[in-house]
Amino acid sequence: MNSETHVTGLVDLGDFVESYVPDDDVLAAARMRAGELGCPPVSCGVGAALSFLAATLQARAVVEIGTGAGVSGLCLLRGMASDGVLTSIDLEPEFHRYARRTFLDAGFAAGRMRLIMGRALDVLPRLTSGGYDLVFADAARLEYPSYFEVGVELLRPGGVIVFHNMLAGGRVGDHARRDPELLALREVARALREDERLLPVFIPLGSGLLAAAVAGS
Repeated sequence: MNSETHVTGLVDLGDFVESYVPDDDVLAAARMRAGELGCPPVSCGVGAALSFLAATLQARAVVEIGTGAGVSGLCLLRGMASDGVLTSIDLEPEFHRYARRTFLDAGFAAGRMRLIMGRALDVLPRLTSGGYDLVFADAARLEYPSYFEVGVELLRPGGVIVFHNMLAGGRVGDHARRDPELLALREVARALREDERLLPVFIPLGSGLLAAAVAGS
């Protein structure tokens, strides 16, 4: 096998993995709205991973940082327990309106969603410490290290924190590049790896997921 064939095979494999769980009509419509709003949604593969994590945790309480048009939120809701509540935080009221429409179109009752408008670092400290199963961050990468510090305190033993866009288009591993966003991503990656409370893993789906579970007491 020559190198050109090998590279082509890798590309095809990535496409296969990402399209393994395709969007249904509601997710496809939400994805289109996200494009119109200029808030890039998670990929199909990342969405499937979020549903899987929420289901594995039997999550009843989830925090999402960055609501967008509701693509990732819907994936989380679909994996959560039937009485679970998604708390989603975003500065943009328009994003909340579209996300609420997405959740309702998918058949979720209004009581399953708590949409909070505000800056995440102002909202997160007001949430219940140790009261959440999953925290998902997909906004303001410069603030990821601070999301980690506050977010991990929200998790119960066995809970999981997840950061999206951690590969930064492959730039995160290029240590010659030192722009503020990349430095923030490297800082949070180092913090998760070195925190003795956590069991971290890098998941190469979409633009990169970095996840860590709080070890049981």
